[in-house]
Amino acid sequence: MGRHADTSALRRTARPAPVAVLVALVVVALVAGGLVWWLAAGSGGEDCDETRTVRVTVAPEMGVVAQSLLDQSQDLGGGTCALAEVTAQEPLQTVGDLTALEGAAVPQVWVPDSSLWAVRAGDVTLDASGSMATSPVVLGTSRAAADELGWSATPPGWRAALSGERPIAVPDLAASAEGVSALAAVRTSLGGGDQADNAVVQAVLAARRGPATTPADALAAASDGAVDAPLVPVSEQEVITVNRGAPDSALVAVYPAEGSPQLDYPVLRVGSTSDEDRAAVDAVVRTLTSEAARTAVLEAGFRDAEGNPPTEPGPGVQEQAPQVLEVDGAAVQALLGELSRLAAPSRLLTVVDVSQSMEAPAGEGTRATLARDAALSALALLPGNASGGLWAFAYQLQGEQDWVELVPLRAMDEEVDGRTQRDVLAEQFETIPDRLSRGGTGLFDTTLGAFRAAQEQYDPEAVSSVVIVTDGTNEDSTGIALDELLQTLRAEADPQRPVKVIGVALGPDADIAALEQIGQATGGAAYSAVDPTDLQDVLFDALRQR
Repeated sequence: MGRHADTSALRRTARPAPVAVLVALVVVALVAGGLVWWLAAGSGGEDCDETRTVRVTVAPEMGVVAQSLLDQSQDLGGGTCALAEVTAQEPLQTVGDLTALEGAAVPQVWVPDSSLWAVRAGDVTLDASGSMATSPVVLGTSRAAADELGWSATPPGWRAALSGERPIAVPDLAASAEGVSALAAVRTSLGGGDQADNAVVQAVLAARRGPATTPADALAAASDGAVDAPLVPVSEQEVITVNRGAPDSALVAVYPAEGSPQLDYPVLRVGSTSDEDRAAVDAVVRTLTSEAARTAVLEAGFRDAEGNPPTEPGPGVQEQAPQVLEVDGAAVQALLGELSRLAAPSRLLTVVDVSQSMEAPAGEGTRATLARDAALSALALLPGNASGGLWAFAYQLQGEQDWVELVPLRAMDEEVDGRTQRDVLAEQFETIPDRLSRGGTGLFDTTLGAFRAAQEQYDPEAVSSVVIVTDGTNEDSTGIALDELLQTLRAEADPQRPVKVIGVALGPDADIAALEQIGQATGGAAYSAVDPTDLQDVLFDALRQR
């Protein structure tokens, strides 16, 4: 299914107002996994004396294909078999994992949608071993809109298409290779330089001036045939997938005149491989780049590595591959830096529950270790002009006070005793699992304290938010009650110093109803994640709705 289709299993309890990207990036990595298929050891491996498991992470739209290709263990000889553990996960999350985690927490083979992600993976060793598939980046809209604009007969250039004449639903640039590729195509088609940079800024501002439309809503409008359907930078494969799911769909792909960047689905070996695992990794890589893989991706609506058309592509797309518009990865990284300056910086106070209940199992660790790993993954993605601070809370952690300040709010690149704020935060997040405190949870007093602290340190040039991560309910009987807390939050809310409170409820025992009301009182939001699988969806929804 296409990545913009709304198929999430999450429960979003309040639709948030736009939240700074820093909020999303801090909460986005609270759990390292995506959708994971565990392949039974008995599948084709009854004669195996020893099994080598290979961790494989792929872009979500490639998940079913990879699963079908790797659903059998592979004989390596000598009674040893290779078995794949396949995880479908957004590339942004994997970048965070690669740059912050290690060992069994990272994949051995990674297939993102684009090689552009490799540039963002820092110093991690990535060895490209071919391509699983390709799919050109196109502009999705309705056939009626394309006809009205004259684009069905004469396609536009990238700059003209994204200049603002037609509403644009630009995917989140932090998470979407298509969105970044489309803006990079504007720059590349103009040859780079100041004029090209100005055209990119124009495209971004044009998208922000129009009505707030999500890519999923824009694709739905195009599929329904709306003559005023927005443009959406998407992959050709997504157009095919949407149209296959709706036989009467009016969605079409517009191929700009200069050519199209392409998603190249590289097969990347991650880090160094031990001698005992090398044969197993080699077997997985061979399978993902085999003729069987080529057949599978063509049937799934992708093109192969040479650009040959998909099997039965259907209406809305052209059979001939467009000219490939080469996009320089380093230039794209610089472009992202330029675009980040168009948005206001963020000031985020993260408040993490350290009550004893955070020791409850979650995934392969505990709720506390998930919170720790979340922060470590997110820190690698935060811009230097963002500001962050950290509190821990439970019950009477500091005298009668339920919270303790671990790191004051400061800019990520600010020097603190010879270290950056980013390094200080990383060190303190590492301590979260060791800070668990017996007793209750002072949720309401802590919420009010964090709200007031963020308001006191308000920066008019930034977006201020408080993210509260908890798995429990308020258990401080001597503290403020919920009704009084809500009344106080509303009374102290200052339009000149807005502070949003975002609640993330971990597990089934968290008081999501209270977090909802707190979010509503501050213009924030509340999310509920009953288990780590739900949590992954919740956090990515927060990213997209920032």
